Amino acid sequence: METESEPYIRLATLRLLHQVVADLNTARSFADTVQTVADGVVAGLGYEFSAVNLVRPDGDLVVAAVGGDPGAEALMAGRVGSRDAWERRLSMGDRWGALHFVPYSEGWVLDDDDVPQWHTPGPAPSFPDGWHPMDRLFAPMYSAGGSGGELIGVISVDRPRNGRRPGAWGREALQMYAFHAATAIGNARLRANMQRALLRLEREQQALRASEESFRQAFEYAPSGMAIAEMGGDQRGRLLRANDALCRLLGRPASALRRSSFSDLVHREDIGTLLRTSAEGGRSELRLARRDGSYVWVSLRNSVVADAADGPRFLLTHVEDIEERKQNELQLAHRASHDSLTGLPNSAELRARLGSRLCDNPRRSGESGRGVDAVGAGELSPGYDEFEGPGVFGGPAIFDEPGVFGGPGAFDRPGGSIPYEPHVHAIAPREDHDIDDGHKGLAVLFCDLDGFKSINDRFGHHAGDAVLIEVARRLAAGVREGDTVARLGGDEFVVLADGLGRADAKDLAVRLRNAITPPIRVDGRAVRVGGSFGIGWASCGMTAEEVLQSADQRMYIEKRSRAKDRRRAG
Repeated sequence: METESEPYIRLATLRLLHQVVADLNTARSFADTVQTVADGVVAGLGYEFSAVNLVRPDGDLVVAAVGGDPGAEALMAGRVGSRDAWERRLSMGDRWGALHFVPYSEGWVLDDDDVPQWHTPGPAPSFPDGWHPMDRLFAPMYSAGGSGGELIGVISVDRPRNGRRPGAWGREALQMYAFHAATAIGNARLRANMQRALLRLEREQQALRASEESFRQAFEYAPSGMAIAEMGGDQRGRLLRANDALCRLLGRPASALRRSSFSDLVHREDIGTLLRTSAEGGRSELRLARRDGSYVWVSLRNSVVADAADGPRFLLTHVEDIEERKQNELQLAHRASHDSLTGLPNSAELRARLGSRLCDNPRRSGESGRGVDAVGAGELSPGYDEFEGPGVFGGPAIFDEPGVFGGPGAFDRPGGSIPYEPHVHAIAPREDHDIDDGHKGLAVLFCDLDGFKSINDRFGHHAGDAVLIEVARRLAAGVREGDTVARLGGDEFVVLADGLGRADAKDLAVRLRNAITPPIRVDGRAVRVGGSFGIGWASCGMTAEEVLQSADQRMYIEKRSRAKDRRRAG
């Protein structure tokens, strides 16, 4: 039977329990919360010892806090018991609601397993409901507050201070306390995770700010030019930012560059190169306009920068000044393709230019063919179609012709036709017409100087070189823009003149001969040379060598037919 004072004891205990539960929700950290749970069992529920065992990520349970006995805390804190051993404990003994009581008569089988345990020493009980030193009582804690949730830990207790096994009131109090402890531990763990997440977010934001500042400084103070441009939308290609090096390179303020795009700055001959440059990892060499109207050779290298996941993307372009290197390359290329004495195209360049106009398919004048109105008189070789497909980025088709984008011509391949590319046939005017029949062709004028050897013999090679230089100048001045004057070697020159009839070619030969014959002053003396011209015609189906041999043979015929007194020498 209950004594008269028992209700008052229960009321006092309830007040203590209320206080320790309140303390659970005021702990500042996860570790403080777990220790408060262990201390609350001792302070509020009247047990001499308690241990809080929490489930680790690997499933085993670790002693996270100990209350009531400093010696037990030193011995048990941090020790781990396997999940299998704990499952065995929770399946034995008596079920007191959500609690598990394993009496000493059954618990002896657990003495040698790996679960950390502590028993308060004392004598065996002398009354039936007395607490035996080897009794065990466990209060599981579940995430959902009940046995239906996930196990998050177990509170183990030992020896009530009154020396008796807990009755219905004590069991209900411990069960209720385990429920609140599970909630408090879950909330503390959530707060700890949130704090770690916030700390990690803050560190990431600090790292991002540091990265942005590093990028800003690297961008602004880079020794070479850099720019950021729009990749999409109506403002595609517009420059958003330009660093100081790019502004200095182009002689333009940043405010002016932000109103422009690279397509506004690129040389018109390099616009195709710019359009063909890949956005991701693309690289190209082209010319950009300076503020003073001059152009500088640069290397553009692109990379894509994502602003955020699925967000706007930008194009980061690195602009490197390659003016000096490009000029050196152009000079080397010019030396390889031009005569070092006269500056005219050399023999190899002449053959390349001539071969670029020839294919393997011969056509005679008057035969039908598909015309290319935009190019002029001429025909497409069999199997060739006019190209009408879209160009790069949906624009018109772009052909890398000489003088358009700065690269070699699309047809600048010596000898042979190239299937499915537009080609204007080279067709010689008919030889049975003494007057111009209206047909135009590619004339090849082969020139050999008369009297040059005697100048070399009498006045030396220095005088001969001066004569060759002057003759080259006069020949170049006597042809149209777009015609080619080349030095074949020695005192032999060749002129390529397109769009001429037979009469036009003869007139040109006369004009050039007359330009050569006036005296040339060398070291204070006047010397004279003449010129013999042979006119050949380039026709598809011929090789460049065959065309030059034909013109050479006609030159020798013309040279032999002229009277010796007309071949004047120094």
